[in-house]
Amino acid sequence: MAPTNKSRPRGRPRRFDPDEAVGTAQHLFHAHGYDAVSVADVTKALGINPPSFYAAFGNKAGLYARVLDHWANTRAIPLHDILRPERPVAEALADVLEEAARRYAEDPAAGGCLVLEGTHCNDLDAREAACAFHRVAEGVIRDYIAARHPEKAALLTDFVTTTMSGLSAKARNGHGLDQLLASARLAGLAIVHSLAA
Repeated sequence: MAPTNKSRPRGRPRRFDPDEAVGTAQHLFHAHGYDAVSVADVTKALGINPPSFYAAFGNKAGLYARVLDHWANTRAIPLHDILRPERPVAEALADVLEEAARRYAEDPAAGGCLVLEGTHCNDLDAREAACAFHRVAEGVIRDYIAARHPEKAALLTDFVTTTMSGLSAKARNGHGLDQLLASARLAGLAIVHSLAA
């Protein structure tokens, strides 16, 4: 009589859903940073084996690129909604900074901006993917300013994105919403002053 395998589970195995996996991975990368998350961490969180992971995403940077796409569609600051042509430029840019502060402080366990924090990770492919998203956002801000203040577009874009980077870093280091909003509002006053000069 052949031995039976009593440990084998009955029924069909749980189907791996790459889209659901991207959401789980997004939380891991956001909470811990790209460099601190290993493939083993991801496969454990997803309940899959490494071959399934590599078949679905290629490698960790491939998964991160998918996560960035997901982030852009779900958690990114809605620049096009805020930077509307009929709005005063200083008011709209101040709102971008305040919205950044709110979003960056939203989850104390995963503070800051996933994209901005990814722009200085050690993996070249992942870093370039994050930088590409950052450049697109910079372009949207620059074009918005340039439509009415072309001479100040480069300087103000740099100021806004530098402020956002600082807000992200402070959120990641534990600054709460009140602190971040205070800094964002102070930066908003600087924008008003710059455009009035």
